[in-house]
Amino acid sequence: MKHQGAQRATIMDVARRAGVSRALVSLVLQNSPKVSDHKRLAVREAIAALDYTPSNAARALASGRTRTVGVVLDDLANPWFVQLLDGLQSVLAQQHLRMVLGDPRYTARPGDSPVSLLAELRVDGLVIAGDIQPDQDLNRVTGSIPTVVVGVREFGLATADLVTNDDGAGARAAVEHLIGLGHRDIAYLTAPTGSGSLRAKSYRDAMVDHGLRRYIRVVPTTMTEQSGYEAMTSLIDSGRTPTAVFAANDILAFGALSAADDQGITVPAQLSLVGYDNTYVSGIRHLSLTTVDPVSHDVGIRAAELLLERIEKPSLAPRSALLPPRLIVRGTTARWPGLDQQSLKHPPR
Repeated sequence: MKHQGAQRATIMDVARRAGVSRALVSLVLQNSPKVSDHKRLAVREAIAALDYTPSNAARALASGRTRTVGVVLDDLANPWFVQLLDGLQSVLAQQHLRMVLGDPRYTARPGDSPVSLLAELRVDGLVIAGDIQPDQDLNRVTGSIPTVVVGVREFGLATADLVTNDDGAGARAAVEHLIGLGHRDIAYLTAPTGSGSLRAKSYRDAMVDHGLRRYIRVVPTTMTEQSGYEAMTSLIDSGRTPTAVFAANDILAFGALSAADDQGITVPAQLSLVGYDNTYVSGIRHLSLTTVDPVSHDVGIRAAELLLERIEKPSLAPRSALLPPRLIVRGTTARWPGLDQQSLKHPPR
Protein backbone atom coordinates (compact mmCIF):
# COMPACT_ATOMS: atom_id res chain seq x y z
CA MET A 1 0.00 0.00 0.00
CA LYS A 2 1.31 3.42 -0.93
CA HIS A 3 1.85 5.98 1.81
CA GLN A 4 0.39 9.45 1.37
CA GLY A 5 2.72 11.50 -0.78
CA ALA A 6 4.59 8.44 -2.13
CA GLN A 7 5.53 8.56 -5.81
CA ARG A 8 3.20 6.60 -8.08
CA ALA A 9 4.70 3.42 -9.50
CA THR A 10 5.36 3.40 -13.24
CA ILE A 11 5.32 0.64 -15.81
CA MET A 12 9.14 0.66 -15.73
CA ASP A 13 9.04 0.00 -11.97
CA VAL A 14 6.85 -3.04 -12.64
CA ALA A 15 9.17 -4.25 -15.38
CA ARG A 16 12.28 -3.97 -13.17
CA ARG A 17 10.63 -5.74 -10.24
CA ALA A 18 9.35 -8.56 -12.45
CA GLY A 19 12.64 -8.83 -14.34
CA VAL A 20 11.02 -8.35 -17.74
CA SER A 21 10.85 -5.69 -20.43
CA ARG A 22 8.43 -2.77 -20.48
CA ALA A 23 6.93 -4.19 -23.68
CA LEU A 24 6.14 -7.47 -21.97
CA VAL A 25 4.36 -5.66 -19.11
CA SER A 26 2.24 -3.91 -21.75
CA LEU A 27 1.35 -7.27 -23.27
CA VAL A 28 0.24 -8.56 -19.87
CA LEU A 29 -1.91 -5.47 -19.34
CA GLN A 30 -3.54 -6.16 -22.73
CA ASN A 31 -4.19 -9.81 -21.76
CA SER A 32 -2.10 -10.93 -24.73
CA PRO A 33 -1.83 -14.71 -25.21
CA LYS A 34 1.79 -14.25 -26.31
CA VAL A 35 3.07 -14.14 -22.69
CA SER A 36 4.05 -17.32 -20.85
CA ASP A 37 2.24 -18.20 -17.64
CA HIS A 38 5.48 -17.87 -15.66
CA LYS A 39 6.21 -14.32 -16.81
CA ARG A 40 2.53 -13.30 -16.59
CA LEU A 41 2.51 -14.38 -12.93
CA ALA A 42 5.72 -12.42 -12.23
CA VAL A 43 4.22 -9.28 -13.73
CA ARG A 44 0.94 -9.69 -11.84
CA GLU A 45 2.82 -10.12 -8.57
CA ALA A 46 4.90 -7.00 -9.28
CA ILE A 47 1.75 -5.01 -10.07
CA ALA A 48 0.19 -6.11 -6.78
CA ALA A 49 3.33 -5.41 -4.74
CA LEU A 50 3.73 -1.92 -6.20
CA ASP A 51 -0.02 -1.15 -6.22
CA TYR A 52 0.47 -0.14 -9.83
CA THR A 53 -2.42 1.45 -11.72
CA PRO A 54 -2.02 1.87 -15.50
CA SER A 55 -2.17 5.46 -16.71
CA ASN A 56 -4.97 5.95 -19.23
CA ALA A 57 -3.26 9.08 -20.52
CA ALA A 58 0.01 7.25 -21.09
CA ARG A 59 -1.68 4.36 -22.82
CA ALA A 60 -3.61 6.79 -25.02
CA LEU A 61 -0.39 8.55 -26.05
CA ALA A 62 1.26 5.24 -26.85
CA SER A 63 -1.64 3.69 -28.76
CA GLY A 64 -3.55 6.71 -30.05
CA ARG A 65 -6.67 5.29 -28.37
CA THR A 66 -8.31 6.15 -25.04
CA ARG A 67 -10.55 3.04 -25.00
CA THR A 68 -13.52 5.30 -24.20
CA VAL A 69 -16.77 6.08 -26.01
CA GLY A 70 -18.60 9.32 -25.32
CA VAL A 71 -22.39 9.14 -25.05
CA VAL A 72 -24.30 12.43 -25.32
CA LEU A 73 -27.81 12.27 -23.85
CA ASP A 74 -30.40 15.01 -24.28
CA ASP A 75 -32.03 14.30 -20.91
CA LEU A 76 -30.40 12.20 -18.19
CA ALA A 77 -33.73 12.10 -16.34
CA ASN A 78 -35.47 10.26 -19.17
CA PRO A 79 -35.80 6.56 -18.25
CA TRP A 80 -35.82 5.67 -21.97
CA PHE A 81 -32.03 5.81 -21.90
CA VAL A 82 -31.63 2.98 -19.36
CA GLN A 83 -32.24 0.18 -21.85
CA LEU A 84 -30.26 1.98 -24.53
CA LEU A 85 -27.21 2.25 -22.28
CA ASP A 86 -27.53 -1.40 -21.28
CA GLY A 87 -27.50 -2.38 -24.94
CA LEU A 88 -24.45 -0.22 -25.67
CA GLN A 89 -22.60 -1.54 -22.63
CA SER A 90 -23.26 -5.18 -23.49
CA VAL A 91 -21.22 -4.77 -26.69
CA LEU A 92 -18.63 -2.15 -25.69
CA ALA A 93 -17.62 -3.99 -22.50
CA GLN A 94 -16.66 -7.04 -24.55
CA GLN A 95 -14.10 -4.83 -26.33
CA HIS A 96 -12.89 -3.36 -23.00
CA LEU A 97 -14.31 0.06 -23.90
CA ARG A 98 -15.77 2.34 -21.25
CA MET A 99 -18.61 4.82 -21.68
CA VAL A 100 -18.37 8.47 -20.63
CA LEU A 101 -21.83 10.02 -20.30
CA GLY A 102 -22.67 13.66 -20.84
CA ASP A 103 -25.82 15.77 -20.82
CA PRO A 104 -25.07 19.16 -22.50
CA ARG A 105 -27.24 20.95 -19.95
CA TYR A 106 -24.73 20.01 -17.26
CA THR A 107 -21.44 19.50 -19.09
CA ALA A 108 -21.33 22.14 -21.84
CA ARG A 109 -19.97 25.61 -21.12
CA PRO A 110 -21.87 28.59 -22.62
CA GLY A 111 -21.23 28.65 -26.34
CA ASP A 112 -19.82 25.11 -26.41
CA SER A 113 -20.93 22.40 -28.78
CA PRO A 114 -22.82 19.57 -27.02
CA VAL A 115 -19.79 17.33 -27.61
CA SER A 116 -16.99 19.77 -26.69
CA LEU A 117 -16.07 18.13 -23.39
CA LEU A 118 -16.03 14.62 -24.86
CA ALA A 119 -13.87 15.82 -27.74
CA GLU A 120 -11.41 17.26 -25.21
CA LEU A 121 -11.28 13.83 -23.55
CA ARG A 122 -10.22 12.39 -26.94
CA VAL A 123 -12.87 9.67 -26.94
CA ASP A 124 -12.50 7.00 -29.61
CA GLY A 125 -16.12 7.31 -30.69
CA LEU A 126 -19.37 9.16 -30.05
CA VAL A 127 -22.97 8.09 -29.57
CA ILE A 128 -25.46 10.95 -29.79
CA ALA A 129 -28.78 9.96 -28.24
CA GLY A 130 -31.98 11.96 -28.50
CA ASP A 131 -32.78 15.38 -29.89
CA ILE A 132 -29.37 17.07 -29.71
CA GLN A 133 -29.44 20.00 -32.10
CA PRO A 134 -26.54 19.88 -34.61
CA ASP A 135 -24.42 23.00 -35.05
CA GLN A 136 -21.23 23.95 -36.89
CA ASP A 137 -18.93 22.73 -34.12
CA LEU A 138 -20.84 19.49 -33.76
CA ASN A 139 -20.48 18.85 -37.50
CA ARG A 140 -16.75 19.55 -37.28
CA VAL A 141 -16.13 17.34 -34.24
CA THR A 142 -18.16 14.42 -35.58
CA GLY A 143 -16.33 14.72 -38.87
CA SER A 144 -13.15 13.57 -37.13
CA ILE A 145 -14.60 11.27 -34.42
CA PRO A 146 -16.55 8.14 -35.46
CA THR A 147 -20.18 8.86 -34.57
CA VAL A 148 -23.51 7.05 -34.36
CA VAL A 149 -26.80 8.87 -33.79
CA VAL A 150 -29.61 6.99 -32.03
CA GLY A 151 -33.25 7.69 -31.30
CA VAL A 152 -34.00 10.23 -34.06
CA ARG A 153 -34.79 9.92 -37.76
CA GLU A 154 -33.70 13.33 -39.03
CA PHE A 155 -30.20 14.48 -38.17
CA GLY A 156 -27.91 16.69 -40.25
CA LEU A 157 -24.58 14.89 -39.81
CA ALA A 158 -23.12 13.79 -43.12
CA THR A 159 -20.63 11.28 -41.69
CA ALA A 160 -22.63 9.66 -38.88
CA ASP A 161 -24.47 6.36 -38.82
CA LEU A 162 -28.09 6.30 -37.64
CA VAL A 163 -29.92 3.69 -35.56
CA THR A 164 -33.48 4.11 -34.31
CA ASN A 165 -36.84 2.43 -33.97
CA ASP A 166 -39.55 2.98 -36.58
CA ASP A 167 -41.58 5.71 -34.83
CA GLY A 168 -44.20 5.74 -37.57
CA ALA A 169 -44.88 2.03 -37.29
CA GLY A 170 -44.96 2.20 -33.49
CA ALA A 171 -47.46 5.06 -33.42
CA ARG A 172 -49.69 3.37 -35.97
CA ALA A 173 -49.67 0.16 -33.93
CA ALA A 174 -50.79 2.13 -30.86
CA VAL A 175 -53.62 3.92 -32.67
CA GLU A 176 -54.84 0.81 -34.47
CA HIS A 177 -54.82 -1.10 -31.17
CA LEU A 178 -57.20 1.51 -29.76
CA ILE A 179 -59.37 1.51 -32.88
CA GLY A 180 -59.51 -2.27 -32.71
CA LEU A 181 -60.92 -1.96 -29.20
CA GLY A 182 -63.76 0.18 -30.55
CA HIS A 183 -62.38 3.62 -29.73
CA ARG A 184 -62.97 6.42 -32.21
CA ASP A 185 -62.48 9.60 -30.20
CA ILE A 186 -58.72 9.21 -29.73
CA ALA A 187 -56.52 12.18 -28.78
CA TYR A 188 -52.73 12.45 -29.06
CA LEU A 189 -50.42 14.17 -26.57
CA THR A 190 -47.46 15.25 -28.69
CA ALA A 191 -43.91 16.31 -27.81
CA PRO A 192 -41.66 19.07 -29.24
CA THR A 193 -39.15 16.58 -30.67
CA GLY A 194 -38.45 14.95 -34.01
CA SER A 195 -39.79 11.62 -32.80
CA GLY A 196 -42.87 13.32 -31.34
CA SER A 197 -43.61 14.89 -34.73
CA LEU A 198 -43.16 11.57 -36.55
CA ARG A 199 -45.56 9.89 -34.14
CA ALA A 200 -48.05 12.75 -34.57
CA LYS A 201 -48.00 12.32 -38.35
CA SER A 202 -48.54 8.57 -38.03
CA TYR A 203 -51.42 9.18 -35.58
CA ARG A 204 -53.10 11.57 -38.03
CA ASP A 205 -52.57 9.22 -40.97
CA ALA A 206 -54.03 6.26 -39.08
CA MET A 207 -57.07 8.26 -37.99
CA VAL A 208 -57.68 9.49 -41.55
CA ASP A 209 -57.22 6.01 -43.00
CA HIS A 210 -59.95 4.73 -40.65
CA GLY A 211 -62.35 7.55 -41.47
CA LEU A 212 -61.84 9.30 -38.13
CA ARG A 213 -60.52 12.67 -39.31
CA ARG A 214 -63.15 14.58 -37.31
CA TYR A 215 -61.90 13.04 -34.07
CA ILE A 216 -58.27 14.12 -34.51
CA ARG A 217 -56.95 16.16 -31.57
CA VAL A 218 -53.24 16.83 -31.07
CA VAL A 219 -52.39 18.48 -27.76
CA PRO A 220 -48.88 20.02 -27.37
CA THR A 221 -46.80 19.31 -24.27
CA THR A 222 -43.30 19.90 -22.94
CA MET A 223 -42.65 16.16 -22.38
CA THR A 224 -42.93 16.34 -18.58
CA GLU A 225 -45.35 14.47 -16.36
CA GLN A 226 -46.86 17.81 -15.32
CA SER A 227 -47.49 18.81 -18.95
CA GLY A 228 -49.13 15.42 -19.53
CA TYR A 229 -51.35 16.10 -16.54
CA GLU A 230 -52.26 19.55 -17.86
CA ALA A 231 -52.90 18.27 -21.38
CA MET A 232 -55.24 15.56 -20.13
CA THR A 233 -57.00 18.05 -17.87
CA SER A 234 -57.57 20.36 -20.86
CA LEU A 235 -59.16 17.49 -22.79
CA ILE A 236 -61.49 16.71 -19.89
CA ASP A 237 -62.38 20.39 -19.41
CA SER A 238 -63.10 20.80 -23.14
CA GLY A 239 -66.52 19.22 -22.67
CA ARG A 240 -65.63 16.27 -24.89
CA THR A 241 -63.47 13.83 -23.02
CA PRO A 242 -61.89 11.35 -25.44
CA THR A 243 -62.43 7.66 -24.87
CA ALA A 244 -58.74 7.00 -25.48
CA VAL A 245 -55.43 8.90 -25.39
CA PHE A 246 -52.14 8.06 -27.07
CA ALA A 247 -49.13 9.85 -25.52
CA ALA A 248 -45.80 10.54 -27.21
CA ASN A 249 -43.95 8.96 -24.28
CA ASP A 250 -44.62 7.13 -21.03
CA ILE A 251 -43.87 10.17 -18.89
CA LEU A 252 -46.75 12.07 -20.52
CA ALA A 253 -48.99 9.04 -20.14
CA PHE A 254 -48.28 8.92 -16.40
CA GLY A 255 -49.33 12.56 -16.12
CA ALA A 256 -52.52 11.84 -18.07
CA LEU A 257 -53.23 8.87 -15.80
CA SER A 258 -52.96 11.10 -12.72
CA ALA A 259 -55.26 13.71 -14.25
CA ALA A 260 -57.89 11.12 -15.06
CA ASP A 261 -57.68 9.76 -11.54
CA ASP A 262 -58.09 13.23 -10.03
CA GLN A 263 -61.18 13.79 -12.20
CA GLY A 264 -62.76 10.49 -11.19
CA ILE A 265 -62.27 8.90 -14.61
CA THR A 266 -61.45 5.20 -14.35
CA VAL A 267 -58.70 3.70 -16.52
CA PRO A 268 -59.35 1.60 -18.56
CA ALA A 269 -63.11 1.30 -17.95
CA GLN A 270 -63.80 4.90 -19.02
CA LEU A 271 -60.53 5.90 -20.65
CA SER A 272 -57.90 3.82 -22.43
CA LEU A 273 -54.33 5.08 -22.36
CA VAL A 274 -51.23 4.17 -24.40
CA GLY A 275 -47.69 5.47 -23.90
CA TYR A 276 -44.45 5.12 -25.83
CA ASP A 277 -40.97 3.95 -24.73
CA ASN A 278 -41.80 0.95 -22.50
CA THR A 279 -39.78 2.46 -19.67
CA TYR A 280 -39.15 0.23 -16.67
CA VAL A 281 -41.74 2.22 -14.68
CA SER A 282 -44.51 1.33 -17.12
CA GLY A 283 -44.35 -2.32 -16.10
CA ILE A 284 -44.93 -1.63 -12.40
CA ARG A 285 -48.14 -3.43 -11.41
CA HIS A 286 -49.84 -0.34 -10.02
CA LEU A 287 -49.37 1.45 -13.37
CA SER A 288 -49.37 -1.46 -15.87
CA LEU A 289 -49.22 0.93 -18.81
CA THR A 290 -49.93 -0.25 -22.35
CA THR A 291 -47.06 1.19 -24.35
CA VAL A 292 -44.91 0.88 -27.45
CA ASP A 293 -41.53 -0.73 -26.88
CA PRO A 294 -38.97 1.07 -29.12
CA VAL A 295 -36.56 -1.86 -28.56
CA SER A 296 -34.03 0.51 -26.99
CA HIS A 297 -31.77 -2.35 -25.86
CA ASP A 298 -31.57 -3.63 -29.43
CA VAL A 299 -30.98 -0.08 -30.70
CA GLY A 300 -28.06 0.19 -28.26
CA ILE A 301 -26.56 -3.11 -29.40
CA ARG A 302 -26.79 -2.19 -33.08
CA ALA A 303 -25.42 1.30 -32.45
CA ALA A 304 -22.41 -0.14 -30.62
CA GLU A 305 -21.77 -2.61 -33.44
CA LEU A 306 -21.85 0.12 -36.09
CA LEU A 307 -19.63 2.36 -33.98
CA LEU A 308 -16.97 -0.34 -33.53
CA GLU A 309 -16.96 -0.91 -37.28
CA ARG A 310 -16.61 2.83 -37.94
CA ILE A 311 -13.79 3.18 -35.40
CA GLU A 312 -11.88 0.48 -37.28
CA LYS A 313 -12.75 1.92 -40.69
CA PRO A 314 -13.70 5.63 -40.49
CA SER A 315 -14.09 5.90 -44.29
CA LEU A 316 -17.24 3.76 -44.32
CA ALA A 317 -20.23 5.37 -46.04
CA PRO A 318 -22.98 6.44 -43.59
CA ARG A 319 -25.36 3.62 -42.72
CA SER A 320 -28.79 3.50 -41.12
CA ALA A 321 -30.79 0.86 -39.27
CA LEU A 322 -34.52 1.17 -38.60
CA LEU A 323 -35.66 -1.40 -36.04
CA PRO A 324 -39.33 -2.46 -35.71
CA PRO A 325 -40.96 -1.53 -32.37
CA ARG A 326 -43.37 -3.75 -30.41
CA LEU A 327 -46.73 -2.94 -28.84
CA ILE A 328 -46.87 -4.09 -25.19
CA VAL A 329 -50.49 -4.48 -24.10
CA ARG A 330 -51.02 -4.13 -20.35
CA GLY A 331 -53.78 -2.88 -18.09
CA THR A 332 -54.54 0.66 -19.29
CA THR A 333 -56.42 -0.27 -22.48
CA ALA A 334 -59.75 -2.04 -22.82
CA ARG A 335 -62.70 -2.36 -25.17
CA TRP A 336 -64.83 0.79 -25.34
CA PRO A 337 -67.93 -0.24 -23.34
CA GLY A 338 -70.25 2.12 -25.21
CA LEU A 339 -69.43 0.69 -28.61
CA ASP A 340 -72.47 0.26 -30.84
CA GLN A 341 -71.74 -2.70 -33.09
CA GLN A 342 -74.13 -1.37 -35.73
CA SER A 343 -72.54 2.06 -35.88
CA LEU A 344 -68.82 1.67 -35.34
CA LYS A 345 -67.92 5.11 -36.65
CA HIS A 346 -70.31 6.92 -34.32
CA PRO A 347 -70.03 5.53 -30.78
CA PRO A 348 -72.69 6.89 -28.39
CA ARG A 349 -71.51 9.51 -25.97
